[in-house]
Amino acid sequence: MKLLIHDFVGPCPTSFDADKVIPADGKYAPCKGCFHCWTKHPARCDYKDSLEEIARVLGEADTLIIVTRNCYGSYSPQVKILLDRAIGTSTPLSCFRGGKMHHTLRYGKKDAFFVYVYGPLTERERQTWEALVENNGINEGFTRHRVDFFPSLDALKAALK
Repeated sequence: MKLLIHDFVGPCPTSFDADKVIPADGKYAPCKGCFHCWTKHPARCDYKDSLEEIARVLGEADTLIIVTRNCYGSYSPQVKILLDRAIGTSTPLSCFRGGKMHHTLRYGKKDAFFVYVYGPLTERERQTWEALVENNGINEGFTRHRVDFFPSLDALKAALK
């Protein structure tokens, strides 16, 4: 399954050809840090909203595409909240992956992790993004990853046509 998470306001461009699209629209509660999705009821969030099953959905995706505005070298707050709610894709146990300690994957290895970042950014933010996407890719069990940068949302939309 190809999953797209985006923070667009309005309709999403269709050129991503995703099987499932989740808008990071902020219409859900942020993670409360209870870790029940790890221990009490694995991969299911305590909150009964549109992200209750986000860990399962993200965990079952072979390809994950994230489109986000640059926010100081990281995901937009709306995307970050969504990703925080998906911590149940892993377990509390640890293992070595990519030469570093990571949590054990609940759903196994996946294919590709692509991040499209739009908006102005500094060289330092670009470096932060590259490290962030590499580490997120390893942490979530993706075999390959890539981050692409666009100076504006309009530039990204034009590239997708």
